[in-house]
Amino acid sequence: MRIRSAAMAVALSATGLLTVPALVQPAAAESSTIHAQPLDAGRVAQQVDALPGGAARPVDITRDGSTLRTDGASTKASKTLDVDYQVQETGYWCGPAATRIALSARTAPPSQADLAAQLGTDENGTDHIGQVTTVLNSNLGTDWYKTTEMPNDPPTQQQKDQLWSDVVRGIDNNFPLVTNIVAPPGNQPPGYPSDQTIYHYFTVIGYDDANGSVLIADPANFGGNQIYWLSFDQLASLVPPKGYAG
Repeated sequence: MRIRSAAMAVALSATGLLTVPALVQPAAAESSTIHAQPLDAGRVAQQVDALPGGAARPVDITRDGSTLRTDGASTKASKTLDVDYQVQETGYWCGPAATRIALSARTAPPSQADLAAQLGTDENGTDHIGQVTTVLNSNLGTDWYKTTEMPNDPPTQQQKDQLWSDVVRGIDNNFPLVTNIVAPPGNQPPGYPSDQTIYHYFTVIGYDDANGSVLIADPANFGGNQIYWLSFDQLASLVPPKGYAG
């Protein structure tokens, strides 16, 4: 992720479990390892209760060392995918980490370091969602993934409809989406530093049509929020003016 701020570092957890440097200027950035907030049990149910229309579906998660694995599930109106989740290993490897999560739905994925090399990721992050699209297709030997730009902010209804269609089609066919987002103060997923604009990649690994929500695997681990439900409307508002691979 990139954090636009004059500060050199930002504390992301009240407990001090997670701190990352602020990657503020395109010309220079510092890196740091981001450590996953430990889970209290080997198997847990994570649930977001603050979604419009009621609580989101629980998600079963197993833990193996530093890697979490979601247990895919499907109902008539919803589906979640079985993926390996890892927190990004540097302050600027959100692109490689999100790409790795998406690949893990279909294959044993390369390491974040290997994917960073494939993506051309440097201390300024991963430049464009198109690089993610190319690396996803290359590793899977497919042409499934396409790059979709969402330049309008707010997005048009047609762009929102296309995004939802791509989420459902992708998840139904076991292809998670990787999204490039911009999260300014006042419009952020849970746990994000509320006084800063975050430039970031995360992975969409499920949807629930009953309450219009999407399941996010977020490698930033802001405030310990790793896998969580987000309203689709908020997702659609976060992608512009960037895009997604799906």
